[in-house]
Amino acid sequence: MSWRDIADVAGLVALLLGALLCLAAALGLLRFPDLLTRMHAATKPQVLGVLLVVLGIGLRGRSSLDIGMLALVVVFQLLTIPAGAHLVSRAGLRTGQVAPADIHVGPRSRPNPSR
Repeated sequence: MSWRDIADVAGLVALLLGALLCLAAALGLLRFPDLLTRMHAATKPQVLGVLLVVLGIGLRGRSSLDIGMLALVVVFQLLTIPAGAHLVSRAGLRTGQVAPADIHVGPRSRPNPSR
């Protein structure tokens, strides 16, 4: 088995896993009830799914021009998806789609009484 065969099999596996994650994201958009859970379903598995698809294409393509273009796709995905999700969540909060009680920021730090 040569390096090309191993890369082809790894590329096919990455393509399959990426497609399954994108499918899971689409099903989450259809099934989840509110804005925040839909936004989570649209961003988390979708980004990983697209990255796996790009990895699979890169392992199968092997051209330096193709790899460069795929790297640009990865960079733009990693820059735009979190920013878009942040803007959607802010718009949902401002328009009343998200109740302020639904947002959990974690435990608040209390001032140290010994200081």
